[in-house]
Amino acid sequence: MRRRKPAPVPPSASAGTSGGARAVRIVEPTGLDEGSPAPEFQLPDQNGRTRTLSELRGHWVVLYFYPKDDTTGCTREACALRDEFVTFSELGARVVGVSLDRVKSHERFARKHALPFPILSDRGGWVALAYGVRRGLGPLKYAKRVTFLIDPEGRIACVYRNVKPRTHAAQLVADLRVLQECR
Repeated sequence: MRRRKPAPVPPSASAGTSGGARAVRIVEPTGLDEGSPAPEFQLPDQNGRTRTLSELRGHWVVLYFYPKDDTTGCTREACALRDEFVTFSELGARVVGVSLDRVKSHERFARKHALPFPILSDRGGWVALAYGVRRGLGPLKYAKRVTFLIDPEGRIACVYRNVKPRTHAAQLVADLRVLQECR
């Protein structure tokens, strides 16, 4: 009896789960660019308080999405933003983090690293989907590391898709200064 060759796996799929099942990577489109209105959201922060984008109207907003609390890159990025928090405040900007982790995980993460800004829990991934940053591998869903700099009128001023956690906060501060000078 001849053995059949397995069907080729498309590039977007990866072999990997037990029992020979394959997990297919889900990639949603990213349709938000500079000048687009930022989608409204209503999500709980690490303290259980509901936060909305509209409450930040009139301020610059650094809305950063990240994959998972307490992982190396995410911790590095959050701590760099924390270290520039006073500078962001002086520039009239609010920093807000978003991931698909639970509120309790955010609470531990924020406390452990003394994060002075809200971290929002997008458990259903709907806000990440609206911003075009939700990704998945089979049943596992996460937010891609992307930052949106939103102007005081609620429009996206800059989108950072290739974030380097160590240098991202400094880049945001520099860009925010330039954008404010142009206004």
